[in-house]
Amino acid sequence: MHYWFLMAGAIISLAGMVFHGFIGGKIYMKNVNESSMETLTKSLSLVSWHVFTIFLFISGSTLIYIAYNPTFYIAAYPVIGVNLLSSLLFVMLGLGRHRFLLRMPGAYLMGSTAVLAWLGI
Repeated sequence: MHYWFLMAGAIISLAGMVFHGFIGGKIYMKNVNESSMETLTKSLSLVSWHVFTIFLFISGSTLIYIAYNPTFYIAAYPVIGVNLLSSLLFVMLGLGRHRFLLRMPGAYLMGSTAVLAWLGI
């Protein structure tokens, strides 16, 4: 186990959670609430936004737990998998019709979390 790789991945994920949930969430909610989307679409969009914030919290918390309890290293594999696949989703969509996704931190945040978690185990 490489404690510092796991902790670095956790710090990136938790810092992303704070930025995404509080700073980005406030900006996002303002934009969604002022839009002309249907009420159901607004609600589902906000839930999706905050589910991602929860995902970042769970990823970071899990990596911290593994750093202090290395016998549970197997729990890192789902964290690695979901972060890697989510990062690839950002990139694939960004290479298509959603180019603005490549300028957003999501792919880099999740990609670095996955790599650091992998290096940590």
